[in-house]
Amino acid sequence: MSNKNTCDPDLQNKTDFEGENTPTRSAHFRIAVNALVFVEDRVLLAHRRDIDWWNLPGGGMEIGETIEEALHREVLEETGLEVAIIRLVGLYSKPQKQEVVMTFLARIIGGTLMTTTESRECRFFLPHELPYNILPKHRQRIEDALLNQSQAIIRDQRSTTREDQQAV
Repeated sequence: MSNKNTCDPDLQNKTDFEGENTPTRSAHFRIAVNALVFVEDRVLLAHRRDIDWWNLPGGGMEIGETIEEALHREVLEETGLEVAIIRLVGLYSKPQKQEVVMTFLARIIGGTLMTTTESRECRFFLPHELPYNILPKHRQRIEDALLNQSQAIIRDQRSTTREDQQAV
């Protein structure tokens, strides 16, 4: 007798540690990266073209990319800068969007800060002078970086984008 459930495409057979096939639910998450780039105590933000929000440079990983490649690509696409990862600052679960975000402290190694097809403006801000229209999740990630923890912070960010936008 088979354990295969043909009615539920998310229910898959998985071999457990004892060699038994047991149905499991596999989660399908988007993996995203953000860069925290500080220069003289100021943090880099990008003002998006598609909506009136400032955010940390970053975005979703593409198929076949490593985490480092995704961070390099996203920062370059949004700011014109090339960066190198210093360390992991935080891991953020966003279950309402089926997303996990890795946020890294990074340093500039090349490129030129510029507007891009994704960002209408890129600028450095003092942490106590962040623009009013920065997403609260990104503000929290900046605050986490400023804690200067030796280990990465693991945090749930359960609010929806709509809730975030209404909170500002």
